[in-house]
Amino acid sequence: MFDTKLGDEEGRVRALERLDILDTREETAFELVATLVRQTLNVPMSGVSLIDRRRHWFKARRGIDTQEFPRELSFCSRTIDQSGALLIPDARVDPLYADHPFVAGEPNVVSYAGFPLTTPDGYNIGSLCAIGTAPRTFTLEEVEILSNFAKILMDSIELRQTASADALTGAMTRRAWVAEAKAELRRAARYDHPVSLAMMDIDKFKSVNDTWGHPAGDIVIAGLSNMTMDLIRDSDLFGRLGGEEFALLMPETSDAQATALAERIRSAFETQSFDIKKGDRISCTVSIGIAHARTRDDTIEQMLERADQALYLAKNGGRNRVVSSDDR
Repeated sequence: MFDTKLGDEEGRVRALERLDILDTREETAFELVATLVRQTLNVPMSGVSLIDRRRHWFKARRGIDTQEFPRELSFCSRTIDQSGALLIPDARVDPLYADHPFVAGEPNVVSYAGFPLTTPDGYNIGSLCAIGTAPRTFTLEEVEILSNFAKILMDSIELRQTASADALTGAMTRRAWVAEAKAELRRAARYDHPVSLAMMDIDKFKSVNDTWGHPAGDIVIAGLSNMTMDLIRDSDLFGRLGGEEFALLMPETSDAQATALAERIRSAFETQSFDIKKGDRISCTVSIGIAHARTRDDTIEQMLERADQALYLAKNGGRNRVVSSDDR
């Protein structure tokens, strides 16, 4: 069973963002699973949902007209708060849902079964759901079917990141970066050499997409990647974790040296501007969190977590800054 991190909402959202799957177009694997759930469980509605900070968005759906709606209206938002299936035999008599607009009106939800979509590092990013318009008790076998389909979906999500180079930025993909970073960390531990890790995230990036559109966002993401690759060494490992978030592993680098490099990246990015349309230029900033390998037993996951915590402090501290986990 996954070690689901149910209480870490910030980490959960970051895990979802790193997958870079929100607002993407239809994909065969997800559409097929949604169809199979509806047919196998004999329900009029099924969906593959992803839960953002404030919204419920369907990656695939059958019998459901709406692509997205506010998170507070989402049954699946309750599903991701637990490690197993959420089963509602009759929402009309459930005190949490009896007055829900989706129960009292269209699409007239009565029965619901949802199973969380859990990442390998234990975050529930969404759910696979089966929805009925009549009372129903879902059997253990049907719940097992949902569970197995949910695992297939997570495998598909992981496979989206199997290429070694990210098409947009030229940086390593998350999967390739993690594999190389683990090998480098083992070498550093073997010879007792220092190694540091930086996580960087473009500040207020959502407003760039909202204001100028996703093509403009892609220009900014590629700009940060290109600039960073110009500043780092050939031995450094630079990868795109997803969305606007990147990771940089620096062998033979102390925390102070890593912080100095991160500051050069931050300062250089701040001075850049990007031509997003004819005559329209924008500038952005980046926040960076630093972590240093503390012991020979340190794992890349532990370093990522510390760097992510430092990045969170950089964001909360006003953005456009570098924070080291050793300073906390």
